[in-house]
Amino acid sequence: MKPEGYHYERRAILGLIASAVATLATSVRAESVPTIKVFKDANCGCCGAWVEHLRAHGFVATITETSEMQAVKARSGVPKALSSCHTAEIAGYVVEGHVPAHAIQRLLAETPQAIGLAVSGMPIGSPGMEGGTPVTYDVILFARDRQDVFGRYKADLPV
Repeated sequence: MKPEGYHYERRAILGLIASAVATLATSVRAESVPTIKVFKDANCGCCGAWVEHLRAHGFVATITETSEMQAVKARSGVPKALSSCHTAEIAGYVVEGHVPAHAIQRLLAETPQAIGLAVSGMPIGSPGMEGGTPVTYDVILFARDRQDVFGRYKADLPV
């Protein structure tokens, strides 16, 4: 025979355990994803929408507004041909433009020898550029001496 209140105490203990596991999982996830530092012009709205895309995919993002975006890109090693509206830094990599969260997650998992990833221009349908009919675009992995297609995307999904 079980003592009076057994089911309530058991539920309370199981609830505490579930809460502790959820807290630990959230803390481990937050620690495993480095902060992405985004540099953008104060007047650019699509940059903020891109940051919201990243946050929706579990990234912690900080934003620095600057009127010196060309200097940020030059310092970061972004080739002019790959330039876009915002530049970010994460785990020693540069992320230029409307790169999908999926591509950044893959970059962090594979850790290739490169400066970073870029989506040149502002493709319709890319993260932060939603609206209209999405186009297919390339995410470029770039280094000082090379540029390779890292993935093809439509909207924020690989194709």
